[in-house]
Amino acid sequence: MSGIEVGIFLVLLFVVAFLYSSVGHGGASGYLALMALFSIAPVTMKTSALIMNIFVSLISFVHYYRGGHFKIKLFLPFAVASVPASFAGALVAVDGNLYRKILGAVLLFPILRLFGIFGKESEEVKNVNLVVALVLGASIGFLSGMIGIGGGIILSPVILLLHWAKMKETAAVSALFIFVNSISALAGLFTSGIHIDPSVYVWLGVSLAGGFAGAYVGSRKLKNPILKKVLAFTLLIASIKLLVTK
Repeated sequence: MSGIEVGIFLVLLFVVAFLYSSVGHGGASGYLALMALFSIAPVTMKTSALIMNIFVSLISFVHYYRGGHFKIKLFLPFAVASVPASFAGALVAVDGNLYRKILGAVLLFPILRLFGIFGKESEEVKNVNLVVALVLGASIGFLSGMIGIGGGIILSPVILLLHWAKMKETAAVSALFIFVNSISALAGLFTSGIHIDPSVYVWLGVSLAGGFAGAYVGSRKLKNPILKKVLAFTLLIASIKLLVTK
């Protein structure tokens, strides 16, 4: 990338980390989308996104936990099933073209969520169905490990659609879910041999700054709807590029 492209990439990276952490997410799908837009190699995309995901999701979780929004009984069924599944998913070698198509499809979840099409909070909170939670956790974990995300972008709308928690409780659970799954997936990648691009350390610094700011705003203050729409359009462009590029 040229100097100008690097600057634009870093600004967008900060915005992605800010917005994702504001709703309890680590941002891996957003990081992957940005890297796809800037034609970064898939081998770099996966490991870099997971590393940034681990730190940003932890920051987000701490803020939501301190705000008293974390429900361990909601978290455990998903985590118990997802952590080993995420490790296993990371071991699956995916063809580059298929990887881009899967990622492009997965990006539709945060796009629809950011546009407010689904994932809205309900006044009614129902009891968690343990069997369903375990199946969902395993499925989300495996897919997440395979493409290099934490799975929160899929888990959050599912929890809200099933009325299992309020918005901030969902964000708190999703943040820790992403954290443990990202560690598990990265461990799986380490066992198969990975390459960490030195650029990730700069990216990590920028994503941490955005993560701190976003988690603070998300757990205590209002979100910015304009920035959400900007991120949604950015992800939409990336999704289209991934789905149509051969």
